[in-house]
Amino acid sequence: MIELWNSYWPMILVAVAIGIVVGFFIFRPKQRVTLSRDDTPVRPHMQAPAAAPPVAASPTHDPVPLRKAPAPDDNDGGGEGEDVGDEMAAAASDVVGEIIGTDVHSNLPGSHGVPDNLQRMKGVGPKLAAMLAGLGYTRFEQIAALSGDDVERIDAQLGAFRGRLQRDRIVEQASYLARGDEVGYERVFGKL
Repeated sequence: MIELWNSYWPMILVAVAIGIVVGFFIFRPKQRVTLSRDDTPVRPHMQAPAAAPPVAASPTHDPVPLRKAPAPDDNDGGGEGEDVGDEMAAAASDVVGEIIGTDVHSNLPGSHGVPDNLQRMKGVGPKLAAMLAGLGYTRFEQIAALSGDDVERIDAQLGAFRGRLQRDRIVEQASYLARGDEVGYERVFGKL
């Protein structure tokens, strides 16, 4: 037995180390996450901070109500990614759209429903809003979901408005408005 140990001690130590690492990953405490369609976050770090006292309305500042999120069973396209099929379609459209040179995002959920007023964003006037609508982008959700490559592709089609999406941080503005976070929007970009 001593001879066996003297011959193979490095391999035995490596095997024990691998066993310890594998045992750690198998028996470690796992975080329990329950996905829900509620507006309430499930993980502790996602909890909303303590409620701030309500803002008193003054003659110069009227509180703006937040836009209500669509219901989970909203079938008119309340948002992209409501189920696995939507996520797979979005992933496929990103890859296939570039290969065949077409925009397939307008056929996904999120492009349907009541169009948002894109002119609420700073730097978006009637002409730019019409151009974005002509490209199929009529909702804040769609614009907020744009990747850097998407922004460059759209930017190349905007003619005189080239560079406006990045310069005016349109995607970032749309992400605030898509979430209904008008207070956060006004903190970063100023009054709506």
